[in-house]
Amino acid sequence: MSRISQAFANRKAFIGYLTAGDADKCRFLSLIEMGVNILEIGIPFSDPIADGPVIQKAMQRSLDANTTPLKVLRLVEELRQETDVALILFSYFNPIQKDLGKFLFQAKQSGADGILIVDLPLEESASYRLLCKTLGLCPVFLVAPSTPVERIQEISSASEEFIYYACRKGTTGAKCSLPDDLEQKVAEIRARTHLPIAVGFGISSRETADAVLKIADGFVVGSHFVEGNSL
Repeated sequence: MSRISQAFANRKAFIGYLTAGDADKCRFLSLIEMGVNILEIGIPFSDPIADGPVIQKAMQRSLDANTTPLKVLRLVEELRQETDVALILFSYFNPIQKDLGKFLFQAKQSGADGILIVDLPLEESASYRLLCKTLGLCPVFLVAPSTPVERIQEISSASEEFIYYACRKGTTGAKCSLPDDLEQKVAEIRARTHLPIAVGFGISSRETADAVLKIADGFVVGSHFVEGNSL
């Protein structure tokens, strides 16, 4: 069983995001002490259009510290030496597209288990998915509230370990409550996939996370952790 599959066993995947270069190795490891069993490691980009102000600022701080994709992979390697939890890279396409095959190879060698390229359209991902399959990396894809059911089926077919449901329209950021249609939307996805479903975008409390786990198989905490909070 893969590390990602192990994290989803018993519907308890706890995915924690931080931006590499803004957060150091110790900060990532501290998330594991809070119960995180999948670390999502952000590669900084200068125009992170899917992210809200908190993560945008974190990415800018990371860039100001001269963080590069290669330095992020060094962090992945250091983390892998100290933990056996699943490690998933989060990136925009621009920072890694020039030498994509080389980057994915190095990511696998560093100890990464998967990668989410947030702005790579499914229709343009065939070569990327083939590279991931060849290397044994899990490609992760997003489903949004506005995603048509036919598209959900296509995303499910292209996915390997789990579906990431971004439960709010717009950008990332901590919110106080869950969308009213969350249960309905997760049911729509579940009807079209055998894969576990993780819900993200806006989770910032244990109460919210527990509510998500009654519906889905895992949850993602990002901005809340980037701000330095615990859960």
